[in-house]
Amino acid sequence: MDARNVAALIESFHEPSDGALSKSRELTLLLLACTPAPFSRHQFTPGHITATGLVLAPDRERLLLVHHRRLGRWLIPGGHIDADDVEIWDTARREVVEETGAQLAAGMRLRLVGLDVHGIPAKRGEPYHLHHDLIFQFQAIAEELQVSEESRAVLWCAPHAFDLYEVPLNVRLAYARVRELSSSP
Repeated sequence: MDARNVAALIESFHEPSDGALSKSRELTLLLLACTPAPFSRHQFTPGHITATGLVLAPDRERLLLVHHRRLGRWLIPGGHIDADDVEIWDTARREVVEETGAQLAAGMRLRLVGLDVHGIPAKRGEPYHLHHDLIFQFQAIAEELQVSEESRAVLWCAPHAFDLYEVPLNVRLAYARVRELSSSP
């Protein structure tokens, strides 16, 4: 994976009204410019790049959530870059399919719809570290989902239930961006 290509993608994505996103954007660009292995899951200081999928249900209204086994929270599916991932969005697509079995539309223009830098608690030999997460939009073509060993449950969540599942603010804002983009001519 080419850090310059990922940096160019991030540089082209700017949402000045979202202060947290702007901060995450700058931190991620700094990570890409100043660290030797930004895509390595073994680089803990200052962290590493991950990729996540914001997946819309076939009705384009609901959002795919996974109840993450280790973190004990409802999140959108995503994870670490693998050596076989050619582009950063390949990571997000692979993680969505592995974690949920979702059938994703092919040939769709993939869009970066969010950025979020967040902390990951220490575990078995890994210290506390940061995930510099890039969030990509996907569209599901079927309702069927399956639970993976990384999750306790998967579901389609309508916006009226975001509070019930404690959907993080950055995900809510990315969902709103996607809805706005899909409704504009």
